[in-house]
Amino acid sequence: MNYHWNWLIFWADAPDGTGTYLHTLIRGAYWTLGVSVVAWAIALLAGVTIGVLRTTRIAWLERLCAGYVELFRNVPLLVQMFLWYFVFPEVVPKALGDAIKQADPTWSTFWTATVCLGLFTSSRIAEQVRAGITALPRGQDMAATALGLNRKQVYRYVLLPMTVRIIMPPLTSEALNLIKNSSLAFTIGLLEITGAARSMQEFSFQIFESFTAATILYLIINLIVVVLMRVLEKSLSVPGFIGSKR
Repeated sequence: MNYHWNWLIFWADAPDGTGTYLHTLIRGAYWTLGVSVVAWAIALLAGVTIGVLRTTRIAWLERLCAGYVELFRNVPLLVQMFLWYFVFPEVVPKALGDAIKQADPTWSTFWTATVCLGLFTSSRIAEQVRAGITALPRGQDMAATALGLNRKQVYRYVLLPMTVRIIMPPLTSEALNLIKNSSLAFTIGLLEITGAARSMQEFSFQIFESFTAATILYLIINLIVVVLMRVLEKSLSVPGFIGSKR
């Protein structure tokens, strides 16, 4: 059977009455960006915190944070997405569960996907932060302590600034992975890029056009992120140290 190509389908009216199929894809891109940006903020905050706590040499705290990392890192992301959306509202107090289930479906799926992606990514960032801190020469920690800095100041002014410079390349990869992983949000009903493309192909039967457009949107977003992260990495580089241009 021959496939009938129709690149003008993007300008055809979508059946939901909100515009053309192109508008549907653009709205999907907005949701992808929204989920990715908020989830990235959660991932950085939680990941850096957990990563630092794993280097404090407080045994019970290190074990607790290690358990956090292993929990979120070893359970498939799709399973976590379903657990957050279908199971979490049933196990929390009834008032909170009812509020989640009765909320606007779009925003309910948005926040579910955001929290899920943020915590999953934070477990990976935590390991990178821990590895970055332990990779630093012990002399930096000892010199900072000799100067009279307390532990919080040592982390704030010495260890974390240098660690960030070491882990910038893997952080870039995590940012790209988070954007791509946001495609799983369509499984719980959020019409981000992949969900919008699926909706378009189901109504128009133009599957190749739909997912070609989705591919281009993901490429554009990811290339912008790569450029921004490279600029940031270059601006943070320290001459003669890891991450500087040789």
